[in-house]
Amino acid sequence: MVGRTAAAAVSVLLIAYLITLTLGLLSLASPLDPIGDPYFSLMESLIIIIAPLMVVVMVAVHAYAAPEAGIFSLSALAFMSIMAAITCSVHFVILTVRHLIESAGFPWVSLFFSFTWPSVVYTLDILAWDIFFALAMLCAAPVFRVGRLERTVRALMIVSGVLSLAGLVGVPLADMGVRNIGIIGYAVVSIFVFFLIAMVFSRNGDRTEGE
Repeated sequence: MVGRTAAAAVSVLLIAYLITLTLGLLSLASPLDPIGDPYFSLMESLIIIIAPLMVVVMVAVHAYAAPEAGIFSLSALAFMSIMAAITCSVHFVILTVRHLIESAGFPWVSLFFSFTWPSVVYTLDILAWDIFFALAMLCAAPVFRVGRLERTVRALMIVSGVLSLAGLVGVPLADMGVRNIGIIGYAVVSIFVFFLIAMVFSRNGDRTEGE
């Protein structure tokens, strides 16, 4: 039940994130402008909530996994935990102290605390989502293998993981447009992944209660 609730919550919150992102982009006078408040702060807050919930889902996936798939589910849990630790740290710092540091007028602020490439926080966020989230998806995929619904989850997890990893191509090219491929993997395809995981847990929970 906990895994089902967490997975459903992740799916809903990812939709809320995409809606907020879309509204933020539509509010810009130029596509080159950064997204401003309240959209930016809301997006940061949503990520801080979403990432720990993804860890809870992976705890449930590990508990659900068959013994022979335990090594994969435990690896997925470890990778998702690393992702959550990095991205929550990045976005909490951005949300709380970035404006204070910017107001101090330091010339190097954009190299550390902006989501304009290149910057330290941008690199850390790419590490979190394009690598560790992708590895978590790819490691969790073998857990789901019984029935059409689980095979669909497995296929979408692989797609999500591969697209997230593909976003890394934008780093050596210094092209964040290419890197947006990764965003499709972890912010769009994953909506369906977590929704279907909630369905898998719901079906098995109902079956267990029936027995």
